[in-house]
This record gives sequence, structure tokens and C-alpha cells, in this order.
Amino acid sequence: MIKAKRLESGDKVAIVSLSSGLLGEPFTQHNVDIGTKRLKDLGLVPVMMPNALKGIDFVAAHPEARAADLIAAFQDDEIKGIICAIGGDDTYKTLPYLMNHPEFKTLVKTNPKLFTGFSDTTINHLMFYHLGLTTYYGMSFITDLAEISDEMLPYTAEYFNYYLANSPTYEKIVPSPIWYDERLDFSDQAIGQNRVAHRDDKGFVLLQGSPVFEGQLLGGCIDSLHDMLTPKVYADEPEIVKQSKIFPSPAEWAGKVLFIETSELKETPEALEDMLSLLKEHGMFNKVSGVIIGKPQDETYYTEYISIILRVIDNPDLSVVYNVNFGHATPRCVLPYGVKVRVDTNDQSIRFLESVFAD
Repeated sequence: MIKAKRLESGDKVAIVSLSSGLLGEPFTQHNVDIGTKRLKDLGLVPVMMPNALKGIDFVAAHPEARAADLIAAFQDDEIKGIICAIGGDDTYKTLPYLMNHPEFKTLVKTNPKLFTGFSDTTINHLMFYHLGLTTYYGMSFITDLAEISDEMLPYTAEYFNYYLANSPTYEKIVPSPIWYDERLDFSDQAIGQNRVAHRDDKGFVLLQGSPVFEGQLLGGCIDSLHDMLTPKVYADEPEIVKQSKIFPSPAEWAGKVLFIETSELKETPEALEDMLSLLKEHGMFNKVSGVIIGKPQDETYYTEYISIILRVIDNPDLSVVYNVNFGHATPRCVLPYGVKVRVDTNDQSIRFLESVFAD
């Protein structure tokens, strides 16, 4: 896998809206201001790409414009990192404009950028993985850089800082001692209000299998993975994904550590069972070396999900670790695609066995 370098002081970072155009709405202007200031305080130069702030309706209607922003970011030698504004649900619509663009595919390999985001950005991550670039299932602009507390959430900030060249080497992930309720009010009236915090003494929870296992990280938001394989949400999505060849084949999952997490929709246990069953039909649970599963947002269905997970996987020898701090539950760490890790619940760590970034 090709890896990008960490960000140096003075580097430009592009902000892109590859799915939802939420960042361009008047009611998120305070998020633009807060996130921009935080990036500048970190020594970075934020660059809003031309279509990133054109709003929900424009971005929804113009996937080619979303793709154009990503292509332009790779064409610009001064841009060293790319931060997704937020997720959404139709990122797949950018695929034809990206995967049928020879220059873009070449630039991914010859001019790699640090790319971060989560949720439906899973589509882009798998695209980059297919093209051979390690990307980072981590922070997005609105959700993290533009957090409306007085500061970024400490655990999230710690892991975002690993993107910076002046930070310590990113060696391992450990559990957060705190988790937070999702906000009910994201408006400018709530600026400075802290999230409701809870102690978390559970750590990484081994549901079954060996407490220690290894493999390269591969996965994403289970809602997005599910939608890539079925026409239930968007009738044309599975065909577009198939044409792009970005969804890993059963053979490509062999020996990997599958990471999955549920979205802000807080899917019912029945819906999670359907999604897991589809992944099982694809052969994932017969191939991977282990599974790590993110904490559900607000711990909704926390206990109910456990019984669903174990029943659907139906393989007691497969290691499954739950309650990991990534994805839609806050705070969140960073999971690098294609990087080999050792998961050790005895040690309460996910340790990287190779460099996460280019030297």
C-alpha cells in the first residue's frame, strides 16, 4: 500500500463535500468558522474546494462536481491532506467520475494525499484501497474539527494530532475512558456547551474467540457496506459499485481484520441482523482473522447488538471485539486501511505492526 506523509506546519488541506452538502448551508456557517480556526491553530492552511460550500441541493444534484473537487485536490501539489466535510448516503454517485478518470487514478499513486473521513465516506476509502492508497477512517470536518464545544473532544484531538508531523509516532489505539451522548442541538446557540459525558470502564470487550489476533485493517460503516451490495436504498448502487470493482472480493478479505460500525440512524437489532447476514453471504466471516466493532452511538441497542452479532456470525472460533472507539460514536480514533495490526484485549490495545504513514 502507498501511504501519505503526515502534515507539516504550513501545509494546505482541502475540505471536500463528497456526499452531503451540509457544510454549505447558512445554519452551518459557525461550523465553517470553528473548524477553519482549529485547522489554522494547528498550523495548517484550510482550502475550501470550489463546490464544498454550495449547499445540500447543489451537491446532491451534482456528483460530478463533488468528484471534480477531489480530482482537483490531487492535481494541486500544494495540497497535502483532504478532509471530508461529513458523510451522507449517496457517495457512490461519485464513482463513475473518479474511476473513469485515468489522470486521477494515476495521481492517487504518484501524488498521494492524507485522506480522512468516516460514515458513507466508506465508499471513497474502499475506492482508494482498490487503487492502492492507505487512507484513514477517522475525523470529518463538521463532526470533529468543527465540534462546538470550546475544544475538540480530547480523545478525538489526540488521534487527529497523529496526522501531524510534529506529533509522536502513531503506535497503538487504546480505549477511551469517556464516551459522549450525541448532541440534540448543533446550532450556533449551543456553541460552548459541552456534550454529556459518561465514564466507560468496559474497554475493548472480547465477545468470543482468541483475545489476540492479527491482520490488515479493512472495513467501514456497515450501513454503507450493506448498501453497496443491495438495491434496497439506491437501485443503481450495486451495479455502479460492481463496475468500479471497489468492493473487496471474498478472497481479498482473507486474513484481514474487519472493522464495522453502525451509523447515526441507530439501526434496530433486526436491521443490524439483515446487514450482518448480507456480509456473511458475501463470505467475509469465513475469511477474516477477526472482527472489531465500534461502540454504537449513544450506546443504543448496546446489549441487543451483542446477541445479534454472535448469532449471525455463528462461528465461535472467530475473534470478535466490541466497544471500540471509532465511527459514529464519540470520541473516535483513526483506523488506517490496509495497515497490519495486532488486536490484544488482554493488553487493551490495537497495536500497529507497520508504519501508519510514509516515512
